[in-house]
Amino acid sequence: MSYIRNTHALVKQGLISEEKSEAITKVAEKFQISLSPEVLANMDKAEIREQYLPSEKELDIKEQELNDPIGDQKFTPIKGITHRYPDRVLLKPLHTCSVYCRFCFRREKVGQAEEILSQNELEHALQYIRKNKNIWEVILTGGDPLSLSPQKLGAILDKVEAIAHVKVIRIHTRIPLVAPEKISASLLNVLDREKALYLILHCNSHKELTENVRLGIKKLCKAGLPLLSQSVLLKNINDSVEKLEELFRSLVEIRIRPYYLHHPDLAQGTSHFRVSLERGRQITSDLRKSLSGIAQPLYVLDVPGGLGKVPAGGEFIQATEDEAWKIRTIHDTFVDYQDYL
Repeated sequence: MSYIRNTHALVKQGLISEEKSEAITKVAEKFQISLSPEVLANMDKAEIREQYLPSEKELDIKEQELNDPIGDQKFTPIKGITHRYPDRVLLKPLHTCSVYCRFCFRREKVGQAEEILSQNELEHALQYIRKNKNIWEVILTGGDPLSLSPQKLGAILDKVEAIAHVKVIRIHTRIPLVAPEKISASLLNVLDREKALYLILHCNSHKELTENVRLGIKKLCKAGLPLLSQSVLLKNINDSVEKLEELFRSLVEIRIRPYYLHHPDLAQGTSHFRVSLERGRQITSDLRKSLSGIAQPLYVLDVPGGLGKVPAGGEFIQATEDEAWKIRTIHDTFVDYQDYL
């Protein structure tokens, strides 16, 4: 089985009908398509199919939806760097992934060849990190950094690790969930670092934890890598106490510590995935009644406009009388927020 990256292949594999192909082609013109063999082997599971199979619903773009919902561009001093918080930066060497999640908050950029850093651009990004002594943590994201060859990834990690004031490296990835065959001996060797290196795995349903995925994660654990997870609260995929409890228990059982549960962002064409903030707060509150503390991630909202992540509890978010919310940002300013479902 090979990757599927276009509408014709989706029709040929019987994943969409010929009647829907015209609409899906329009979706593909705006938002990239890619399904890996591991994902394709599990398309019978609705929780997986809904995350990766393009839908004509993506053409319904609401007025309030944004092409940069968390304000990356505002905090991009040079190509490949996002510096929103004083002590950490995002380093984005590429914007390609093995698969493209249909709810992605960077869906306007991922898959675009011009977003890949040239060697010269990468060196400029690294030089930015070298010059900013307050940067304690570098987060490799994009795109999926593990989509790089082990050799290219290793070369980047060598240079980041050589920066004295950088003490922690973090890699955000979907690869162990969607292409576990890429967890090779050469990759594990590249990830073996003197400085602390954390892998943050994106997983939204326990049904993604197939036998192949579990074997790949076991390799990462045996290599001594600290593993955390981040998930997105998604309508009809994991928006219930029962589904999230099963997801988080399953992750902890294979030595992955749940880190963040993200409230869905106002990304274009994603309203069919969004859950109300009120529902999300109720679900996560109820989880505390039955779920071990080590299995509970922090439920967070990334405030639109680049104002940072805030916990979605009462300390930072308060309901108002007009069915909106008042958000206290990390800058101690206050902004209004609405769900726009």
